[in-house]
Amino acid sequence: MTVGALTVLVIANVMSNRVLPAAWYVPWNLAVAVGITVLGLRIVSPQAMGLAEWRRGLAWGLTILVLTTGVLLLAVTMPAFNSLYHDRRVSRSFPELAYQALVRIPLGTAVLEELAFRAVLPALFAVRWGVLRGCVIASACFGLWHVLPALGLNRVDPTATSVFGRGAGGVAVAVVFAVAGTMLGGLAWCWIRYRARSVLATILAHVATNSVGYVIAWFVTR
Repeated sequence: MTVGALTVLVIANVMSNRVLPAAWYVPWNLAVAVGITVLGLRIVSPQAMGLAEWRRGLAWGLTILVLTTGVLLLAVTMPAFNSLYHDRRVSRSFPELAYQALVRIPLGTAVLEELAFRAVLPALFAVRWGVLRGCVIASACFGLWHVLPALGLNRVDPTATSVFGRGAGGVAVAVVFAVAGTMLGGLAWCWIRYRARSVLATILAHVATNSVGYVIAWFVTR
């Protein structure tokens, strides 16, 4: 079953990043999220995947959302971090802002990635290797999940271009950095998921990081 879940995620990653048009991103990823959750429930319980204690997860998630928003707003005032918000992927139109922050990121990205890498995979891996090693392996998979998106990072983010450089060498360094960074982030979110005993906590944390960050970048780059 674990191999099946990993196979589904590999196919889903290639499809959403290289095959399907942008309009399919949200419905496709929601379908994958449902499918991989059903696969996981055939082996482990809802409690093992953090799908039971929603009230506790909501409390943790809202707290993290508020704290994250404060940190992101503070970063805007710091020259060293302000440049990180100058991303060419940020649209200048308000309808696109609303779609990205309220639909694409929460439903298309956060729900799938949290269910896959903080709920299903850690629980499946924990059956054989225990919770700690299960979280490490799931977080390594989360890092690899970002290889395809990271291939274009140097083209869309001026900060990435200046730090990693251009050409094949710059792309390679950017990919390694993205994989390592998201793996470490995945480990931190796994810790939150298990402390909160609910994947809802990290779904909201993910929305805070990505959606709030996108909104701030929209205002900065206007």
